[in-house]
Amino acid sequence: MGASAHQATQSARPADVERAWYLMDAEDAVLGRLATRVASVLRGKHKPIFTPHVDTGDFVIVVNAEKVRLTGRKREAKTYYRHSGWPGGLRVVTAARLLDGPHPERVVMSAVRGMLPRNSLGRKMLSKLKVYAGPEHPHRAQKPEALSL
Repeated sequence: MGASAHQATQSARPADVERAWYLMDAEDAVLGRLATRVASVLRGKHKPIFTPHVDTGDFVIVVNAEKVRLTGRKREAKTYYRHSGWPGGLRVVTAARLLDGPHPERVVMSAVRGMLPRNSLGRKMLSKLKVYAGPEHPHRAQKPEALSL
């Protein structure tokens, strides 16, 4: 050890975090690759101040969610489950029915949710994700930057 001064590891505090807005176009993007990139930005892993126990991530807007691509036979074979809470209340829907139905953005939301921590911090990160089926979004005022895969 030399005569160098001790260098403490920096730990971000919630007040230190500056949030940016990013826009991602899901058209012809493979679902899993898109979701990993989005989850990484929501967590803040692209920033040098990343701290695991602090939400250092940015806001992400995903447009054209209905045009996302699934490889192989996943469009017909991949299933999503939800339960009403009543006996026999299990609802099963395929990715194709979900994408062609009234809420295609749920496919992207579900993929990203599965890549975030399963705790209150993960839920807070997920609230920074805005997904829209078509090309329009109401966040023009935030001046989002384009985010590439």
